[in-house]
Amino acid sequence: MKSGTDAKAAGKGGAYHHGDLRAAVIAAGLERLAAGEDDLGLRALARDVGVSATALYRHFPDKEALLDALADEGLRRLGALQAQAWLKAGGGSAGFRATGIAYVRFAHDEPALFRLSFTRRMPDRKEEGDGGEVAYNLLRAGVGEALPGVTNPDVAALHAWSLVHGLAMLILDRRIDWDEAMVADVVGLTFGGVA
Repeated sequence: MKSGTDAKAAGKGGAYHHGDLRAAVIAAGLERLAAGEDDLGLRALARDVGVSATALYRHFPDKEALLDALADEGLRRLGALQAQAWLKAGGGSAGFRATGIAYVRFAHDEPALFRLSFTRRMPDRKEEGDGGEVAYNLLRAGVGEALPGVTNPDVAALHAWSLVHGLAMLILDRRIDWDEAMVADVVGLTFGGVA
């Protein structure tokens, strides 16, 4: 077993230097997802960061907990991208539309992380700063600003989410080709009018 100093010095590409093993393992898992690798087990990721598999059990009691952490990171990234898109577009209808486009673009750019994030069942995902909550709250607020006549913002938010999620899945499943202009037009039909 490696000492703490050895573990920090080891790792694929020097991945684990800063002392935050949990973050290093999540980063290694995200790299594996982006590379299309299927092995997201604790042993494989322990090798990637240069520690023993038993060192990971403090942070991830099993593979399911690790997959949940990766999925949650995906939702955090999605929420952050949507918030940036909202701000860049200046809020309102334009911001609402930009969040929808950002959603589909995230699915296109990070398909494995997107799929993992939406196939995990994580009922206790209510912690502060949770990416899914951030994204949903932004969606709900966008409905209120972009569609002021809506009487039930939860139903309108679900309608908008269903549109972008369905469009994202059609692209990921290769039913339609990726075309950002087409995505903007389709999203615009629900998210504030076609530009």
